[in-house]
Amino acid sequence: MDLTYEQKYHQLEEQHWWFTGRRDAVRKLIHSLHIPAAANILEIGCSAGPLQQILQADGYQNLTGIDISEKAIALAQKRGIPNVSVMDGARLEFADASFDLLIASDVLEHIEDEERAVREWSRVLRPGGRMIVFVPAFQMLWTRHDEVNHHFRRYTAAHLRGVLLRAGLQLERSSYWNSTLFFPTSVMRLAKRVLPRPAAPDAADTGDLKHFPGWLNSVLSRLLKTENTLLKHTPLPVGVSVFAIARKQ
Repeated sequence: MDLTYEQKYHQLEEQHWWFTGRRDAVRKLIHSLHIPAAANILEIGCSAGPLQQILQADGYQNLTGIDISEKAIALAQKRGIPNVSVMDGARLEFADASFDLLIASDVLEHIEDEERAVREWSRVLRPGGRMIVFVPAFQMLWTRHDEVNHHFRRYTAAHLRGVLLRAGLQLERSSYWNSTLFFPTSVMRLAKRVLPRPAAPDAADTGDLKHFPGWLNSVLSRLLKTENTLLKHTPLPVGVSVFAIARKQ
């Protein structure tokens, strides 16, 4: 991602409604899978470690986090988060069958060879291990935000399922996420695509990552957490993101 965006990202990821909502979604999915506290869990793209802290507080004992960003890992280490290191998510330095659960939230779209990456992720899973993958949804929502994030693509549910199945994984669940805000987000992003762009990109452009007033940030976070509860019972037909849970056979 652009350096300006990364700086903004680390400033906001602790409290921003998008990140708190997604971490809550991942946490609820992990609990729904009844992952034991002693399981070996790998988070690819752990950033400065907020999800690691949540899972540690939930009692998970064997957590490992990696991120390609040296700045992110330095922040995580400064916070006292153990077992985090700089590593390329497409070229893992772990032995085969090392982990019971792998989490990759908004990582796969940053990797050019998505199929090779998922095969690599599968390699480090133990037989019967699970993989939780979140990615941004719908190419029609592509904007400058994706460019400053250095995305290669956005996904449909079918596209994500196909990548996982071709890696030899068994699909357990798939759904769109952030359905609550899909339509206002779509209107905003489609408007950005048709409106004239500045002649020269703003060097401080941080895409859609903005600071929100506290009350609004809280409302949006609560909306997503309510949606996360609904996901326990039914998949959602549209959303700004899409996720899947797959098992290594």
